[in-house]
Amino acid sequence: MKKLNHIDDKGKVIMVDISHKKDQLRIAKAQGHIKVKQDTLRLIKENNLKKGDVLSISEIAGIQGAKQTGNLIPLCHPLNITKIEVVAKPDKDGILVTSTVKSIGQTGVEMEALTAVSIALLTIYDMCKAVDKKMVIDKTELLEKTKNDIT
Repeated sequence: MKKLNHIDDKGKVIMVDISHKKDQLRIAKAQGHIKVKQDTLRLIKENNLKKGDVLSISEIAGIQGAKQTGNLIPLCHPLNITKIEVVAKPDKDGILVTSTVKSIGQTGVEMEALTAVSIALLTIYDMCKAVDKKMVIDKTELLEKTKNDIT
């Protein structure tokens, strides 16, 4: 079994030392979904919820969430993020949220991409909870992560 990299030789939790790694272009993509009632979906599409534009506000919240990942998840490194894109798009039974995060650095941005999606979905939940008590957040996953040398 592979050794966990957040545990030292004595079993103590540590933040991984990445100082020996070279800067690379890091990209991660994630997605998640929230199921809502058809009436709720209609209200979102028509922008008729009292709390405002659910799709735009959730996208902004996702961007803010990605930028706070190092503060939210104890062993994550604070990163110099160069791009965050969050898209909230209605589908047949809810909203699909996707994120793409880019950075030039020594460690990946998958946690930032997942945090962006999670915070966007939680924002949708918060904005719609007054009209829909049966929402379900599901299918949150990392779709892709890459690292490429900078030439």
